[in-house]
Amino acid sequence: MAIELSGTNAGKVASALLLARRKAGSPTMGMVMTFVVVTDEGDHYDALRSARAVSREHPSRIIGVIRRSARGAANLDAEIKIGDGGAGEQVLLRMSGELAKHPESVVLPLLLADSPVVIWWPGKAPDDPAEDPLGSLAQRRITDMAAVSRGRAAAMLQQAQNYQPGNTDLSWTRITPWRALLAAALDQYPAKVTGGEVAAERSNPSADLLTAWLSDRLGVTIDRTVSKGPGITRVCLCTGGGDIEISRPDGVLADFSIPNAPNRPVALKRRETAELLAEELRRLDPDDIYDDTVKRLCKIAGRKPSATPSLSVKSTQESEASSDETSAAKRTPSAPTAKKASPRRRTTKSGRTTKAGKSPTKATKKSSR
Repeated sequence: MAIELSGTNAGKVASALLLARRKAGSPTMGMVMTFVVVTDEGDHYDALRSARAVSREHPSRIIGVIRRSARGAANLDAEIKIGDGGAGEQVLLRMSGELAKHPESVVLPLLLADSPVVIWWPGKAPDDPAEDPLGSLAQRRITDMAAVSRGRAAAMLQQAQNYQPGNTDLSWTRITPWRALLAAALDQYPAKVTGGEVAAERSNPSADLLTAWLSDRLGVTIDRTVSKGPGITRVCLCTGGGDIEISRPDGVLADFSIPNAPNRPVALKRRETAELLAEELRRLDPDDIYDDTVKRLCKIAGRKPSATPSLSVKSTQESEASSDETSAAKRTPSAPTAKKASPRRRTTKSGRTTKAGKSPTKATKKSSR
């Protein structure tokens, strides 16, 4: 079932959703979350297709958000689909004009009550997802720095600096099989690791995160080298008895070797986006290991992570304003204290002059003494 609304508002979209569910004969869908996808006209088809595939495992209300030009009059167009290859509902919102500047005002009334909210940026993401107007609505914020067209390593480092609990990146999810294999290798051969190497394409955020994770967990220096790819091609851990090595030159099958054991082929295929999202949605609480990894990534790059950048910027501005006020106060001379006005004197009938406020009788008695 598909419903199209033009020049509408959030209230009419919510009413259309309810009507569509009733027509479909399922007023309650059993959805477990709201999945917000912030995309654009060029990528929205693939992004929503991945979201629908994920909804088979995690039934959800999918809200696609496309922000058009902020010029002109405010306008909202909506497309509602139910039962289109997914378990749940799909709403595609196209905003323009003033609404494009405040998309949260449209999305907020459409969130499922008493259920978690997850937001995903399949393309360009804000530098600080937690401070984004839409990101602040979600408990889980998913970015993908591998989808950035240029400067992937710098973009990943920016996300690491601005990490807040609930943030994650699909570049981290991509290395889950690598981390599992390396942990299994050290379980089979529990030797002290003295160093290591991660080889991958020049601009590969997953390789940078894997290097930081190994360095943080093992407490040794891990070299990051460049290969032709695809993706990560080789990981080597050096021990006193030999090297633990995983080599994957074709992006599909890896050769797994540990000391005193024969080499083994291991399936290590590069996964689709829908599989990565499904893995991330199985856990909605903050990832402490990812937190430690991005902190180590910042340390390797010589950057300082800022858990709450907005607060630090605010305090910096306040301190600068305070210092400006202090310096201005020092430069401005203090106003001279006004002299106390001398009391007025008046002449009595007897010809004596007295201070104002004193009776002539008391003044006469004082002078006679």
